[in-house]
Amino acid sequence: MTSTASKNTKDHPVRRIILRLVAVILFLLGLALVFNQQISAFLVKQNQTAALKGLTRDQVVQNQKKKGMYDFKKVKSIDFAQTTRSRVKNTAGATGGGTMRADQKMGKGNYPLAGHYMTDQGALFSPLERVKLGSMVYLTDLKKVYAYKIYYKKVVDPSAVWLVANTKKKIVTLITCANGGVNRWSLRGKLTAVKPASKQNLEMFKLR
Repeated sequence: MTSTASKNTKDHPVRRIILRLVAVILFLLGLALVFNQQISAFLVKQNQTAALKGLTRDQVVQNQKKKGMYDFKKVKSIDFAQTTRSRVKNTAGATGGGTMRADQKMGKGNYPLAGHYMTDQGALFSPLERVKLGSMVYLTDLKKVYAYKIYYKKVVDPSAVWLVANTKKKIVTLITCANGGVNRWSLRGKLTAVKPASKQNLEMFKLR
């Protein structure tokens, strides 16, 4: 009797510790589920900063040579697991906009870019929802800086593939999700200036 009682008494602290650990794990999982989007947006911002810092002209040239995947049916929404893997591995995945045609060139014809909407003011293409007509958009290949002035902004159906087609006009087309992914925000800007990249005008891209 005494031996059994002593054993049970010793088991109680261990059980309590296990139960507390399980409770903490469940609590953290609950927080992750509740704040999934906020955590993903935070990780994406960190990925963006890490990818931009130290970016060189040689890296840009190599990226331009890579073959892209332009099957839009295979595009999926960014998720928590993807952003976490990208952050842990310190890769450039899920950090910015993607080109939408294999032949597009910055500063020539239509230069369409698509990016994820993270429901966060500073993550990926989320700010497009608040961009006003007349706002300026700047792109760079680290050789030149291209300035575009927004003249078109509309919510369109996902089937509006005409936005991707090339044009004679020198424009940029920016696309991201709208209405919870049901539709798309589409913005267009007209090329207004092309300047050689310099230390001064590259500061806006926060490459250091």
